[in-house]
Order: sequence, then structure tokens, then C-alpha cells
Amino acid sequence: MRQIFLLILLFIVGQWLVKALRRAEASRTARTGAGDDAGANARTGTRTSGQANGTNGGASGKSPAQLAEPMIRCVECGVHAPKSESVLVAGQTFCSHDHAKRYAARPTGRDAR
Repeated sequence: MRQIFLLILLFIVGQWLVKALRRAEASRTARTGAGDDAGANARTGTRTSGQANGTNGGASGKSPAQLAEPMIRCVECGVHAPKSESVLVAGQTFCSHDHAKRYAARPTGRDAR
């Protein structure tokens, strides 16, 4: 029984130690700005996008984070599509050319009644 209690105590102390080390490293990187990404990535075995492509990523060696592409809502069907794949007709955005044609063929004004 004493051995089980000792193992549980060692596990809890180990978890506390790991969390304390992570907090210390996070505060150190917060004080120095962005920190040493190359050193952190070497320890974890991950790559940045610049390292994966073999490019340098600019003068500082860090590539800027890319933002997600904006989505638009199709006026005809309501589906959200990437802005680069959307069709813009008369100030209205559509997910495809077929929906733009269908919307344009829709009767308006008195014809709609």
C-alpha cells in the first residue's frame, strides 16, 4: 500500500514539475518577444512553413502567418464558398456561374407576381 501511495505522489510531483517548466519557458519567450523558434522546433521536431519549403522567409527568418481566405455567401443558395472561387455579378456574389445565371433569369418587379 505504501508503494502505491509513493508512486501516486511521484506522479503528481512529476506533473507539477512539467507544468512549472512549461510556464517558465512561456514567460521567458514572452519577455524576449517571439523567442527562439528554431530552438523550440528543434526540440519538438516540428518545422515552420519556411523550413518546409526550404525558403528563408525574409530578413528575420520568420514567415508571416497566413490568414484564412474570406468566405462569401451565395445569394441564390446560401452556401458559403471561398472568395477566390466565387462569381461576382452586378454586385452580388454567387458560388457558381449556374447560380448567377439562375438568379439573373428570376423575374423581378411586376413579372414576379
